[in-house]
Amino acid sequence: MAILKVIEVLSNSEKSWEDATRKAVKQASKSVKNIKSVYIHEQSATVKDDEVIEFRVNLKLTFQVK
Repeated sequence: MAILKVIEVLSNSEKSWEDATRKAVKQASKSVKNIKSVYIHEQSATVKDDEVIEFRVNLKLTFQVK
């Protein structure tokens, strides 16, 4: 039986929500092992002078506890 744990992570990117998600997984994997899935809980963006300048994601990472 696998035991899974979920943590909430915030990340941002100047490129896209997808890039912000990839950055979150890459950074989290430095200290959290066995990441199994990502659930995007919330997306938002920052606007300046009528242009989107930053994409933000609030996501939940699921990983297996050994």
